[in-house]
Amino acid sequence: MPEAHACRHQHRVVVAEPGLDRHDRGAEVIARALRDAGIEVVSTGLHQTPRQIVDTALQEDADGIGPPVLSGAHMTLFAEDLHLLREQDATDITVFGGGIIPDAGIPPLLGLGVAAPFTPGTTTRQVTDRVHANVARGAC
Repeated sequence: MPEAHACRHQHRVVVAEPGLDRHDRGAEVIARALRDAGIEVVSTGLHQTPRQIVDTALQEDADGIGPPVLSGAHMTLFAEDLHLLREQDATDITVFGGGIIPDAGIPPLLGLGVAAPFTPGTTTRQVTDRVHANVARGAC
């Protein structure tokens, strides 16, 4: 009897630049660090809507979504990602991400369900460690 799905030994995450943010350098650095840490990364590029990001995560069978937000719209964008995941019954997809998020913004993001919000100064090692710790669905 065949298995329902093939087991993946590495996590898969979507790194997507939401909204009108035009600063993709940080997303590229994080994507490279995640790849170097053995995480499969699907990069979508610039100007993605939350719906496009969630649709990509669903199509790619992703374990996580990591949008960097530099516009100050972190509460709105992360909340929409989480809402769309709930709407699609895909709450097993972990949302993490970072950008220009003030320290006071961390507790509300955690309250929304963002597993790992990252602020300026977070090292790539801290990002990869927390993504590995919080994105567990693809592991065997």
